[in-house]
Amino acid sequence: MQIPSLIWMLQLMNVSKGPDGTSVQRFKRSDPVSNSCQPGCATCSSMNGCLSCKPRLFFHLELDGIQQRGTCLSSCPRGHYGMRSPHISTCIKCKADCASCFSDNFCTRCHPGHFLIRGKCESSCPYGLTANPVLRECTECPAGCELCVGRNNCTRCRADMYHLHGQCNHTCPQGLEPDAQLMQCVPQIHCEVGEWTTWGQCVRKQNTTVHRRGEETRTRLILHSPSTSGDPCPHLAEIRKCTAKKKQKSRSE
Repeated sequence: MQIPSLIWMLQLMNVSKGPDGTSVQRFKRSDPVSNSCQPGCATCSSMNGCLSCKPRLFFHLELDGIQQRGTCLSSCPRGHYGMRSPHISTCIKCKADCASCFSDNFCTRCHPGHFLIRGKCESSCPYGLTANPVLRECTECPAGCELCVGRNNCTRCRADMYHLHGQCNHTCPQGLEPDAQLMQCVPQIHCEVGEWTTWGQCVRKQNTTVHRRGEETRTRLILHSPSTSGDPCPHLAEIRKCTAKKKQKSRSE
């Protein structure tokens, strides 16, 4: 049934429950606009609400329990699109797989599990495009990207490429190095060492021929170990010559 015909029937007919629970059709003439009409109505009835709308408003049927009531809106609700005609402008429901649409043949957003591509909602995306479950769109990803959330925002690269700031790279730029497990470019970590300890006790070598000559040592600890491509650690110990203190003889000697 055409929309204008449907509105004309609503103007003449009310549906209610009879005493035995069956639906009864009662015909009633529409009333001109009055204080009982909702804003925007040109004509209305107490049972069916708006029957026609003022200029530039869209007629929309809303479900009120088991009954549909007409309303007049400046724009159509989500899941509907507006169609204007010389007789009446109406809100028409989008196709089943569209969450919102611009017209009967052009979706603007899909239901979960479907992805928008060229105004259509599809269950999968064609080759070269990635299904974005957040945007519910088929997205063109950057070169080397397997999964993205936008044309310039890759979240997973091909197996032979490294991820950095939403892009995929064959090599990492200066100051960064590839992480083979995460397949990402990560900052290089250079070795960092602490301060030297004080010099240790002078220890005389057993095989030395020089009287009271020995060596003393000092060390320092690694604070941060270097990454694979980071600067290596410098030496951690130093040894220098020293003179051992002469042992004092005990009184018993």
